[in-house]
This record gives sequence, structure tokens and C-alpha cells, in this order.
Amino acid sequence: MNWLLVVIGAMVGAPARYLTDRAVQKRHDSVYPWGTFTVNVVGCLILGLVTGAVAAGAASSPMQLLVGAGLCGGLTTYSTFSYETLRLAEDGARFFAAANALGSVVAGLAAAFTGAALAQALWT
Repeated sequence: MNWLLVVIGAMVGAPARYLTDRAVQKRHDSVYPWGTFTVNVVGCLILGLVTGAVAAGAASSPMQLLVGAGLCGGLTTYSTFSYETLRLAEDGARFFAAANALGSVVAGLAAAFTGAALAQALWT
């Protein structure tokens, strides 16, 4: 039954990724993939929060499957991040490619740590 929780979470996460990506990218007249950057960082924050909540005993393992694996798995996208970074480099926008690669990793890790710290502060 665990797989069903992941599927339900992904049914929310995947359309949220698409809609958020389009809405964010529409507001920016830039080659930088702000939409993908946004969904990935938000996904990292949510995953850090839910993982921290589970570690603090404030959320259950099924919640981690639903929100962590399902929602965040559907919301975030490593393949699009990789493709967009490669496309930027191939199109000669090497600065934006490097900024996307480095910025996404740093911001994603920072968001995950922030989410986990917030969960610890709230539920410990």
C-alpha cells in the first residue's frame, strides 16, 4: 500500500511542477531557467521539513512517503535541470549554465537544511 501513497503525492507534485514552472518562467524574460530552479528549491525545502518532522516524531513514515517521495518526487526535476544546464552551455550561455549548476545545488542544500532545522525548532 506504500506505493499508493507515493502515486497520490506524485499526482499532486507533477502538475504543480508544470504549472509553477510555466508561471515563474512567464514572468522572467531571461534564458535562466527560473521555473525549474524554483520548483527544485521549494521541493528541497518541503523534503527537509517533512524529513525533520519524521525525525522529531511529529510526522509518520506514511506521511514521508506521501509528501517526501510522492509530492517532492513529482515536484522536483533533476532531468529538466540537467537538460536546461546542458542547453545553456551549448547555446554559449556558459555563465548561466555554471550559475544554474552551482546555484541549484547550493540553494537546494540550503533549503533542505533550512526545512530540517525549522522542523526541529517546531517539533522538538
